[in-house]
Amino acid sequence: MASVATNPRRQAHELIDRMAPNQVSAVVGLLETMLDPVSFAIANAPYDDEPVSEAEAREIATDREWLKHNKGIPNEEVLAEYGLTTEDFERMGRTPLEPTAPGQ
Repeated sequence: MASVATNPRRQAHELIDRMAPNQVSAVVGLLETMLDPVSFAIANAPYDDEPVSEAEAREIATDREWLKHNKGIPNEEVLAEYGLTTEDFERMGRTPLEPTAPGQ
């Protein structure tokens, strides 16, 4: 039988068995991301180096200036305005949208 040193799968199982439940949950999320082809493609996608237009640069500067004088709006508040929760938002990120016919 292979020793832990030569069997990475067994070593991974033994390490997971020693983790706290919240650590196991984090590892499961990481493994799911690593095995999900879409997440893998996104993680390995090239950096978006599209130039920023002058108009976009002005908008960014305006927004940064606004944030210097105002408190940011938490994502939960923005979602609540649309009747959504954080759980809804996360579920939508995992679930593909159903195609709709034009005009629906």
